Amino acid sequence: MLSVIFDSLPAFSADAPKAVVLLCETAGGEAFSTLDKATAGAVSRAVALKGFKGEAGQSVVLPAPAEGLSQIVLAGVTPKGGAAVDAVAVENAAGRAVRLLDGVESAVLVVSGALEQFAPEAGLGARLASYDFDLYRSKKPGARPVLKSLTVAVSDVAAAQARWTALDAVSQGVILTRNLVSEPPNVLYPQSFTQRIEDLRELGLTVEVLDEKAMTELGFGALLGVAQGSVHKPRTVIVRHNGSGSEAPLAFIGKGVTFDSGGISIKPAAGMDEMKTDMGGAATVIGLMSALARRKAPVNAIGVVGLVENMVSGGAQRPGDIVRAYDGQTIEVLNTDAEGRLVLADVLSYTRKRFSPKLMVNLATLTGAIVVSLGYENAGLFSNSDALAKGLSEAGTQVGEGLWRMPMGEAYNREIDSDIADMKNIGGRPGSAILAAEFLKRFVGDTDWAHLDIAGTAWKTKASAIAPKGATGFGVRLLDRFVKAHEASV
Repeated sequence: MLSVIFDSLPAFSADAPKAVVLLCETAGGEAFSTLDKATAGAVSRAVALKGFKGEAGQSVVLPAPAEGLSQIVLAGVTPKGGAAVDAVAVENAAGRAVRLLDGVESAVLVVSGALEQFAPEAGLGARLASYDFDLYRSKKPGARPVLKSLTVAVSDVAAAQARWTALDAVSQGVILTRNLVSEPPNVLYPQSFTQRIEDLRELGLTVEVLDEKAMTELGFGALLGVAQGSVHKPRTVIVRHNGSGSEAPLAFIGKGVTFDSGGISIKPAAGMDEMKTDMGGAATVIGLMSALARRKAPVNAIGVVGLVENMVSGGAQRPGDIVRAYDGQTIEVLNTDAEGRLVLADVLSYTRKRFSPKLMVNLATLTGAIVVSLGYENAGLFSNSDALAKGLSEAGTQVGEGLWRMPMGEAYNREIDSDIADMKNIGGRPGSAILAAEFLKRFVGDTDWAHLDIAGTAWKTKASAIAPKGATGFGVRLLDRFVKAHEASV
């Protein structure tokens, strides 16, 4: 993980050459002039040659421009279309810029003038962009050094450091989530995932584990039905952060299918390797709980994750089976690949009954249909509460993690009625992401609830400004910002 510290702008001397990143709204300002003078005008000449105007996505790279400077990267920040520069714009610019550094282990990032208010966000963007899951590479590609430390140069070091404390915690939560989602399924399965969660006790979190026997006694028929085909036994893990006395907790629930073959309704072979990511919702919940603990959030929060593996075997669940969920409702299983909603059915109803939370937000890589609807830029938002939906959407906008609210209603709900049970786990193909949400809604009672379908945002095949291709950690920052808003309102 990239080390980020805050300090004043260092001197540029020949005996200690520096790699420097300058975030710019325009080609000017005090820091720009300092670098231009140190390079005898090379910076201004390069800017003129490249037509650099400080717009987002623009960059200029100068290798070894002068003694004391091994590399200079100028990165534009100003959004196209005249929008005001905000924290997200600075994070993205910093992320793009650090990726342009070549062959250096340390660098200085300068955010002077009006941008200095976003110095901590620049550090966050740089750290997230530098993430690389290389645990299983026995031979590292290339022999050049990689960036290990970043000094963010600011005039008010104390103020920047104070704001960085919370962002540091959140960044570690995002990285934890990315690591979990990136792990191969022979390494991360319900028992080993549980152990990773138990290791977080050192942060002050309380961890409780329900094993197969406990869930059988409780009546988790829907979750256990999904798990019955695998040699890896299921777990439900409850993580608690107590930061606000006796206040009713905020509850975050995650789908944790550590590998999803589809079961008897088996998936096509192409792309099945990515089904190791079907625990992305659970990983996000655990990353969030880590962040809340690290920043000592003054709130009560619980994270509950259902961990299963959906496999094909002689003991696997069959299409046509009927299972009884924790709350007593019966479900006709018409497709064993619609398994995530079965896991969440038990976990949602159990969380509601046991903890009486103020609200519940569940996250799941639930449907391919949401990707068809929204692509890879926004997650689907479904909710029974306008206020909760608004709060989540606003939090997403503030951190650059988009949500798009989808419709729900009685006409959709009737599509999952069964002729021989209380409901069936699939309806028709039209509106199938909505039907999945309607299924979940049947298990939340009158508790304020939101469902985030992150199937298109938890894992991407293309890099973004602050994430390489692969696991994104989507949702950790969004939910942390949502929790902060709650903290401010109580």
